[in-house]
Amino acid sequence: MNAPKVTVMVVDDHPIWRDGVARDLAERGFEVLATAGDGDAAVRIARAVRPDVVLMDLNMGETSGVQAAGLITAELRETKVLVLSASGEHDDVLEAVKAGASGYLVKSASVEELIDAVRRTAAGDAVFTPGLAGLVLGEYRRMATTPDGGPAAPQLTERETEVLRLVAKGMTARQIATRLVISHRTVENHVQSTLRKLQLHNRVELARYAIEHGLDVEE
Repeated sequence: MNAPKVTVMVVDDHPIWRDGVARDLAERGFEVLATAGDGDAAVRIARAVRPDVVLMDLNMGETSGVQAAGLITAELRETKVLVLSASGEHDDVLEAVKAGASGYLVKSASVEELIDAVRRTAAGDAVFTPGLAGLVLGEYRRMATTPDGGPAAPQLTERETEVLRLVAKGMTARQIATRLVISHRTVENHVQSTLRKLQLHNRVELARYAIEHGLDVEE
């Protein structure tokens, strides 16, 4: 019995490049469920089709690939994001990984390297263009400990902590937006960022964390 095909979505704001990558993947046996030209469309379509792997560019429209990767990986636990970008800048790589990307490939990679990376990403491997894996590992080792060698506490911003307090009180995202006079999308971004930092999966766990740490009471 044949194994099910790996399902993929390709996200890039250059139509020729996007269509070419989608065609290469389809010719190699992947099932390309959809394509998208910007971050907002990527998040919306990913929710609908739930691919195994999202192949994501970084610099696109109002919602960047980093933001889209964060939203997709936080909401769709079975979907993995592999960044395919023209940039090999260290900051771009680290931001993508911190947002939840499983790997990072530069666009100068060959078709064979791309095919292998998508297969390995779907299988649960962390895949990086040669030279970038060591960068990521070094950064995470640095982040994993404080100067005295103890475990580092998650660093939430003042606004993230404020949103977390209101989540613990049972307020919806729209109620929080009204209370803080910010947009609904901004609240959602703060919630997703806090989930990633605390390594939690949903708002129930987030509220439990806040209550356990006394953040459900006014200071």
